[in-house]
Amino acid sequence: MRKTGAHRFKGYASAISGGLVALLVTTLAAASAQADLPAENADGWSLRKEADNIRVYTIDQHGSSFKAFKAVATLDAPIETVMAVMMNPQSCVEWVYNCIESYAFGSGTFHDRYAYSVNDMPWPVTDRDYVLHIRTQGNRNSGEIVMDLNATPNQRAGIDNRVRVDHSDTLYRFIPEGDKTRMVWLQHTDPNGALPGWLVNSLLVDIPVRSLKALEQVAGKDRYQNFELIYNDQDELVDVRTTEH
Repeated sequence: MRKTGAHRFKGYASAISGGLVALLVTTLAAASAQADLPAENADGWSLRKEADNIRVYTIDQHGSSFKAFKAVATLDAPIETVMAVMMNPQSCVEWVYNCIESYAFGSGTFHDRYAYSVNDMPWPVTDRDYVLHIRTQGNRNSGEIVMDLNATPNQRAGIDNRVRVDHSDTLYRFIPEGDKTRMVWLQHTDPNGALPGWLVNSLLVDIPVRSLKALEQVAGKDRYQNFELIYNDQDELVDVRTTEH
């Protein structure tokens, strides 16, 4: 790992990340709670696209005219650098396809925080914005880290020239594999308002593929090196912190 900024990132929101990415797939499927996301191993997943080390699947979602998606990739980056990206409140604009704005707000903690992000949509479709509740959990023994991102639209006032996404649920699962990281991304989003079918179908697979390729590249940047995962005495993940002082 190489040099990075001497100061720990301010704020705790992944702009997904986040999603931060998931955060930002405004054309995918309707969901009212994270519990409604399909299981990773559910029957019915259909492979839609395979690009390099990324595979994107879709599945019908009960009560929705849109599908949910699952993206699985092995990123050529250790989990420490991937999580350094995810915990940067502004990293959405670096790796999530079409994310043009992102920041943390409120007095959140590492485990429980809020983020605002905007997804640029092609004309004449109105840009979508997200207010996300982000929860992060990790365990030293398993090595896995899980992030849940759920739309909480009433946490911030709406903006006239943007459509607020009311229902969006995302799960990121990160599994260390030596110097690489396996990432599973589940998402189901209600885009709000009428959208052209060609746009829905293209974003369904293009956003996760483009975003995961970008995430791998961004995780290799100098500013995201030299980070470590911090655990408490109960082996629970409590922070992602630079090793430079």
